[in-house]
Formats: sequence, structure tokens, C-alpha cells
Amino acid sequence: MIRNFKLSGLLLLTVIILNACQSRNQHQQQVSFRGIVFGTYYSVSYFSANGKNYQQEIDSLFARFNRSVSYYDPNSIISKVNRNEITEVDDYFATVLARSLEVAAETNGAFDPTVSPLVNAWGFGFSKQQNMNQWRIDSLRNFVGYWRVKLNGNRIEKEIPEIQFDFNAIAKGYASDLAGELLASKGIKTYMVELGGDLIAKGRKPDGTGWKIGLEEPAKNMNDPQEWAFLVEMHDSAVATSGSYRKYYEQGGQRFSHTIDPKTGRPVDHNLLSVSVFADDCMTADAFATAFMVMGLEKAKQFLEGRTDLQAFFIYSKGIDEYGTYATPGLTVIPRSELQ
Repeated sequence: MIRNFKLSGLLLLTVIILNACQSRNQHQQQVSFRGIVFGTYYSVSYFSANGKNYQQEIDSLFARFNRSVSYYDPNSIISKVNRNEITEVDDYFATVLARSLEVAAETNGAFDPTVSPLVNAWGFGFSKQQNMNQWRIDSLRNFVGYWRVKLNGNRIEKEIPEIQFDFNAIAKGYASDLAGELLASKGIKTYMVELGGDLIAKGRKPDGTGWKIGLEEPAKNMNDPQEWAFLVEMHDSAVATSGSYRKYYEQGGQRFSHTIDPKTGRPVDHNLLSVSVFADDCMTADAFATAFMVMGLEKAKQFLEGRTDLQAFFIYSKGIDEYGTYATPGLTVIPRSELQ
């Protein structure tokens, strides 16, 4: 997984925590802390009777998880699997891969955990950008295909040895879920965990309200200041955002997005600027956010028709300096301009 970009505007932090109020209930203390992990920031807030701080345990959890799925660590499990040194993986890896293959099948490959060779070749992975002509793209596409992978228990079977995994589009969401599960195991029922824009929120605060989350307004350039433009109130759900305006590079007057379409082998090029996906768990939200960015607005809207397990909020370009929005029917999003 986990990309170690420098801590700057390069990270797509489109979800912002708002109004973390203090508890008025003397039996419930609010605990909040922030940290740095996976090249981004995380924040945790929860209510508990004893007010104990669990940051050290969460940091230890993230460290164990990183050793499983970070391909920036040459000794991680994913690095060894990609080099065909091992086939037996731990439960973290197996869980992420199993869900990845499910979403890949559901989206007909718009999400694909084997896209790593293309991501690296385009310069968004752990290696330098290559000269990307059509011949090279077609050659690398021969090594991409989720259907070429099987998971038997905790054992990986590859159809060809060139298959390499990239969990960047799903593992950060799962890490948020895992931190939430750790808090729940301590008897905490009301909590929020946010990791680089992937967030899970459970329960209602002592005043009866949910967690108020701000969704970012699209920026013109990756290093522009972040401004939230839309508000969503959440409880017992998760959200992840994927977008094209924070992670890209420009070459020859053209902007290349970090989101790679596994079918074409090229960065996506459409008018969808960002999508925030709401689901029961953050791993699912994370994966589908990437899938919808690959699909584009219209195909993603068609995919969501009749789905009650997923909600989404899309921001798309309507022209120079103008954008439109679309929210699925089951989602309430309040523009900042309408708030008093």
C-alpha cells in the first residue's frame, strides 16, 4: 500500500473533521489525538467513561499493518509476494486481497489490485516514470488482470509470475476500519477515525448529533489550500474520497492523473474531479471510490442505480472554473453556502 509522499498538498485530504465538540456528559470524556502514518496524517476522536488514550496501541497496529501491505518496505509481505519469494501471507494481506478481488469482479476490472506495473511505469509508484508509448503500455497490460490471481486460505496463486499487487486504493480504508475495531474492542461505541481522507464514524455524540464531516472543494492546483464546501453528518458509516486534482503531474502541457485505468493502461481523462463514497466499512468505500474515478461520472451513476449499500457524492467539471455536483438519492449533502 502505502505511499510515502511528503507531507504536503500532494495528499488528497478531502475529508475534514468539523465541530469536535466537548462532551457535556460527565460520564463520557472526549479523547482526541492526531499523528502521522503512511505518509499522511490521521486523527482519532472518541468518547469513553475512563478517558484513556489509546494512541500508542493504534500506532502499533498501523506499524504491523504497514509491514504487511506497504510496497515501499522491501521486507514487507507485499514486497516479497511481488518478488515471488513467498506465497503464504498474513491475515491483513489476505483480507485486503479477498475484498479487492470481490470489488474487481463487481466493477468488471475498473478496480484492479494487480495494476501495480502500470502505476509504477507512469511514475506514481515506487519507481521512476518510464517513457510511456503505446508499445510499453500494451506490454505492461499483459501483466495486469485480477482474474489471474487466486486466494486459497492465506496462500496466493498467480497465473504468471509478473503479477504484482498494489493495495494503495483500498488498504488505507482498511487501516481506518482496523483502528475503529481496536477502539470497539475497548468498549468504545462512539468514535471517529480519519486517515488521509478515509474515515469511519460510529455512534452518536453525547448531545445526540452525528459526526459532521466537510468535503473538500476541488482545487485548481495540487498545493492550493484546502477549503471545505459541503457538509455531511455521519454515524455508523464510512466515507472515502478519490480525486484527480491533488495527485498528478504535468508534462508537455498535459496533466496526468494518478488514477490509472487498468483496461486502457493510461491515466483517466474525463470530467470527474472527485467522488466520495459512503459505505458500511471504509475498506469498501475506499475501493469503490477508485473504481468510480476510473469509470467516470455517467458509468458510475449507472453502476449505483438500485444499490442501497453504497451512496456517493460526485464533483465534476462543467468548464473552466465551473463544476457541478451529483448526490445519490439516499445521501444528504449540504452546501456550505446554505449553512447559517
